Amino acid sequence: MAASHATAAGSRAHRAVLLTLTCLGQFMVLLDNTIVGAALPDMQHRLHTQLTGLQWIVDAYVLLVAMLLLSGGIFADRFGRKRVYLSGVAVFTAASVLCSLAPSLGWLVAGRVLQGIGAAALSPASLALLAAAHPVPHERVRAIGLWAGLSGIGLAAGPVAGGVLTEMFGWPAIFLVNLPIGVLLLLTGVRHLSESRNPSAPAIDIPGTVLSVLAVGALTYALIEGGARGWTSPLILGSFTAAVILLAAFVAVEARRPAPMLPLRLFGQRLFTVSNTAMVVVGFALMGSSFFFSQFFVYVQGSTILRAGLQTLPLTLAMVIVSPYAGRLAARHGYRIVVTTGLALAGLGLLTLGTVHADTGYPNVWWRLAVTGTGFALTLSPLTGAAIQAVSPQQGGLASGISSTTRQIGAVLGVAALGAIVRTRQSGGASFENGLNSAFTAAGAITLVTAALTGLWLTRSQPTQGPPTPRPSTDPDAVTTSNQASTNSR
Repeated sequence: MAASHATAAGSRAHRAVLLTLTCLGQFMVLLDNTIVGAALPDMQHRLHTQLTGLQWIVDAYVLLVAMLLLSGGIFADRFGRKRVYLSGVAVFTAASVLCSLAPSLGWLVAGRVLQGIGAAALSPASLALLAAAHPVPHERVRAIGLWAGLSGIGLAAGPVAGGVLTEMFGWPAIFLVNLPIGVLLLLTGVRHLSESRNPSAPAIDIPGTVLSVLAVGALTYALIEGGARGWTSPLILGSFTAAVILLAAFVAVEARRPAPMLPLRLFGQRLFTVSNTAMVVVGFALMGSSFFFSQFFVYVQGSTILRAGLQTLPLTLAMVIVSPYAGRLAARHGYRIVVTTGLALAGLGLLTLGTVHADTGYPNVWWRLAVTGTGFALTLSPLTGAAIQAVSPQQGGLASGISSTTRQIGAVLGVAALGAIVRTRQSGGASFENGLNSAFTAAGAITLVTAALTGLWLTRSQPTQGPPTPRPSTDPDAVTTSNQASTNSR
């Protein structure tokens, strides 16, 4: 009896260490999503770069995460979750040091690319490690809920931490903060993590992965550089053409592969297609607008970098607070009502942000950010739940991963496209303030149109499969609703 109690205690201790390590790893990744935004004005000043350079600093990271996330999960299953997790931590940490030491924009962008590669390995492997250590379903759900909640604190901590570190030490400090976390994870993980793998995992779709990176990369290049080089320049037109050709090649390759990275047949389910299309818009509007928040407070309203970081908090706090309830609301009221309401709130919030000016007092600004954050929080989990519901139980993990990927793709395009709007307006003689207003208004209008269309199509969409038992997404924003996948679309 004593031996069994000791074994149980040891198992609990091992799981506690595992939960801590996986949460810290994902915390580091999510912190990097929001901490950089607070430092963008300082980067622009110290690196002597323009808006285009700032766009590359953000998109170089998000692009690699978006395109490698699905492959990262398969890689971890095939070659060992502990090995891939620790490799991802090592790459992410080393890349963070490279970013902090970058003497120029080019070196910083290169470091951000490496960070994206590390994050795309680290994030899905951390969740796979946690799921493998909790074979009992209700224990796994609880562990993943803690993983999502604790690591998600990084989203809210980013703006404040970024503002404090940048104000005190300059922008390199926002990357150096990853060094002690990474070293701790490596030293502790080597000793305490147990290796696990899935020998039957599918082969990695190398052609699909390469083509997807090149296609989205070419489109991103054209959108970011078009404002500076001219939309009709041969290089920009060639980039748009290359993006179309590469995308067509990607579709052709995926349609013929026995185990594609992106099974195109899933998009034959209307509910799956609608939810992922809406998720692209969510990523587009959320990341595209967030890219400009600190710049608005610093350049338009004259705030310090620290104060600007604090002023952006209402959006991230609203998302952290509301997100855990989005899945419950979807379970009670259905996907259509919750998603449509969320998109409508987000769109209206962005439209109101498009009317703020240099002399608009903060009491009349913070609530607009809070409404926007609340709206997006209401959409993320239910949209992933809808995607999971549309497929068979065996494809739940894949569906949630695709949902995370489509949001990241939208984020890449949002930073590029809204930045192009601001730059084009400025080249036409408008002020930076007016350019921002146009970008926020465009993001809000697109989100509102998506709300109307999503409400219509979700009403007409009915899943053809029974309620799945999904493997949760690698995206904490979506994890809450993974457990609500049995809810019917309304």
